[in-house]
Amino acid sequence: MRASPAAPRLLLRRLREVLAEPISPQERLDKIVDQIATNMVAEVCSVYVLRADDVLELFATVGLNREAVHQTVMRVGEGLVGLIAADARFLNLSNAQSHPAFAYKPETGEEIFNSFLGVPILRAGRTLGVLVVQNKAHRTYAEEEVEALQTTAMIIAEMIAAGGLEPLSRAGGALDLKRAVQLKGLSLAEGVGLGHVVLHEPRVVVSNLIADDANREMVRLDGAIEKLRISVDDLLSRTESDGGGEHRDVLEAYRMFAYDRGWVRKMEEAVRNGLTAEAAVEKVQSDTRARMLRQTDPYLRERLHDFDALANRLLRELIGKPHGGTGLLPRDAVIIARNMGAAELFDYDRERLRGLVLEEGAPTSHVTIVARAIGIPVVGQLEGAVSLVETGDAIIVDGEAGIVHLRPASDVESAYAEKVRFRARRQAQYRRLRSRPASTKDAQDVQMLLNAGLMVDLPHLEEAGAAGIGLFRTELQFMVASSFPRMAEQEALYRKVLETAGERPVTFRSLDIGGDKVLPYVHAFEEEENPAMGWRAIRLGLDRPGLLRTQIRSLLKAAGGRDLRLMFPMITEISEFERARDMVEREKNFLKKHGYKLPDTVKLGVMIEVPSLLFQLDELFSVVHFASVGSNDLLQFTMASDRGNTRLAGRYDPLSRPFLRVLKTILDKALEHHVPLTLCGEIAGRPLEAMALLALGYRSISMSPSSIGPVKAMLLDLDVSRLRARLLPRLDAARPAGDMRQFLRDYAEEQGIPV
Repeated sequence: MRASPAAPRLLLRRLREVLAEPISPQERLDKIVDQIATNMVAEVCSVYVLRADDVLELFATVGLNREAVHQTVMRVGEGLVGLIAADARFLNLSNAQSHPAFAYKPETGEEIFNSFLGVPILRAGRTLGVLVVQNKAHRTYAEEEVEALQTTAMIIAEMIAAGGLEPLSRAGGALDLKRAVQLKGLSLAEGVGLGHVVLHEPRVVVSNLIADDANREMVRLDGAIEKLRISVDDLLSRTESDGGGEHRDVLEAYRMFAYDRGWVRKMEEAVRNGLTAEAAVEKVQSDTRARMLRQTDPYLRERLHDFDALANRLLRELIGKPHGGTGLLPRDAVIIARNMGAAELFDYDRERLRGLVLEEGAPTSHVTIVARAIGIPVVGQLEGAVSLVETGDAIIVDGEAGIVHLRPASDVESAYAEKVRFRARRQAQYRRLRSRPASTKDAQDVQMLLNAGLMVDLPHLEEAGAAGIGLFRTELQFMVASSFPRMAEQEALYRKVLETAGERPVTFRSLDIGGDKVLPYVHAFEEEENPAMGWRAIRLGLDRPGLLRTQIRSLLKAAGGRDLRLMFPMITEISEFERARDMVEREKNFLKKHGYKLPDTVKLGVMIEVPSLLFQLDELFSVVHFASVGSNDLLQFTMASDRGNTRLAGRYDPLSRPFLRVLKTILDKALEHHVPLTLCGEIAGRPLEAMALLALGYRSISMSPSSIGPVKAMLLDLDVSRLRARLLPRLDAARPAGDMRQFLRDYAEEQGIPV
């Protein structure tokens, strides 16, 4: 005997009544399994719930021995129930005991039952348990019965997610939804943040699961699907003029899913079984996500993101909710996203942000650069992170180790809270140093400058006690904007920077866009195999002079009556600097002719980051007013090592003898020609590396705001002449090679220097 076609809808109505009763969680579960068994004409119905220790525990049953409830357990992968949990797929067997995965549990008394239908209890693609029906007779359950049990499992998943079942377990452990999870990713921005999860693209919470009128829900679903298809077609038609590209590939994938009859048919079947249109979309999305997450084919796993995005669009279409939106933030928000743009990060209240977690993300991505600028820790390349969390979950972001703790245990949370307090105490110590001159123990003065690029960076000048801005990355204004900043907008920013700095020097770097810094609103960029060595920075500026001239004019107007320092990035040949210098002269003449006030002085320099300049240093220092070493690019080009490649992250050390020799060669030539030289790469902001720079002879270094305190604490305790006397002989080619990093660590420990 089988359930009638109308049975699923009747069952859902009865389950809604059970959910509304003022009874205990165990009584509610017992009533639910009884209703399922009656409706499906099953002699057994059982619910197994997945605990945090990867154990499935029998929480309720009708038909098996009641004494087995909370006694029978099995590991994920063990027995038929464990197999369903591991694979997130249903099992429909006419003779369960003949299946090779069958595991006999004598306390249940299930050996007399033959037919078996089990479905995973899924939520957002995660398995929370298993729902089973059994009969003595040998039979294969019909397709509509499988669908009905899957629909019912969705209701139980929401009940588990709502909480309240933990006390029922005799093991006393948290259920899977609340389990502690540690994820290892890639550190993108240092720091430690404790807080609560905020999903950047929040999943639509479907609260009304059970339909009152199936026909009405079918009409709603059909209407929403039609609107979705029209919107995708419209987006595609608007991108036809752009040609091909990744954005169009994504939209083509959207259209493929939107018109897929299999997807639509599954949602329609769920509605016919008694779910609301929203619940039907969520059910099919969860089922599909569970299957695709277990695929090994990277292409299919990538398509999961496209499918999720489309399903979320359909849910928003159904409930009339706009796409995206940040909502009200908790005081300690940690944003979790698949990926996001730099401008989107500014939609959030900076004072409430404690961290950022990205499923994708890279060290040079726009959002990472902005996150570093505003001082929040970032961990990236955590595949599947979005599906593992719920809004409001406790979370710890360790941007130093590249680790994220979801729903951490109390001892882990306490340890990190102490780490944060320790960092706060250290920062307080550093703040007390800000008024002290940056002078070593042997009275060597050091100019400690700030790397900046946004308005939010400007207060750090006072807070950190910096001597000025050694590198103002002008491209950040372009990266966070939704359209090309007009000349007036650029001029306003540059003037504000100069006014805030007052008498302190500011060095602007001309636009370093192109390569991996592609502006979404500029269509002139093409995909390149080696973007770091491609059409970027000064190369782009000289090829598109209107872009560079606009910026130069904005800088000259903003600096009227002040001093202007401007340097050009990615200079490879002296002629490139000379062409840029000529452009500055033409703009000065234009402004003078039209009565604008010019800067009191204009000093022009270059970033030394391309190795070819090492063979042109005499010529270079005879034509520039100053120079800055861009150690990030210089290291990767010198060592042929992509700094964004995690496999090479620890292979090439900036403290290696070859690279220290490169840095010393540049400095020696600058001193010979009496040209001021600053180093503004990441190594300037790390105390151990900065210690080596000072020993080489560098006396002007620029770094992130958070690095100034630790580096100053180091140099105040450093006798740089003594270290120089021991370091320089080690660079001699006649000496045996040694580990320079270890030498510096040992020296710092021996001298009691904090690094």
